[in-house]
Amino acid sequence: MSDASASQRQRIDKWLFFTRIAKSRTLAQGWIEAGHVAVNGDKVRRPSADVKIGDRLEVATHDKHVIVVVKAPGDRRGPFEEARLLYSDETPPREKTSRYEQATREAGTGRPEKKERRQMERLKARYDFTE
Repeated sequence: MSDASASQRQRIDKWLFFTRIAKSRTLAQGWIEAGHVAVNGDKVRRPSADVKIGDRLEVATHDKHVIVVVKAPGDRRGPFEEARLLYSDETPPREKTSRYEQATREAGTGRPEKKERRQMERLKARYDFTE
């Protein structure tokens, strides 16, 4: 491997840290070892695996799913404007939900509301479940 091609490759955990996708290298290593990171469709299990320009990364954690294409290796963890030059974001846009949709829930899920609680109390009063 020549110097030019070696400089175009970088450890995947360092790259995720430099691009600010992961808050720390340790967190990035945990995601990789848990199988939450895929390079070109193949899951990666080693934090020491290399990424190169043109690789497509999919990072799926419990709160986000990010799809990016590597544009350049990083030299340091700089500000966001500098970090975003290292990749092109291909994450599909999330559906916008209105505040009303966020605040409502399906009937029967979560804690009972006042109306549901009163219905349960009436049912319990009608049938004595203590026996």
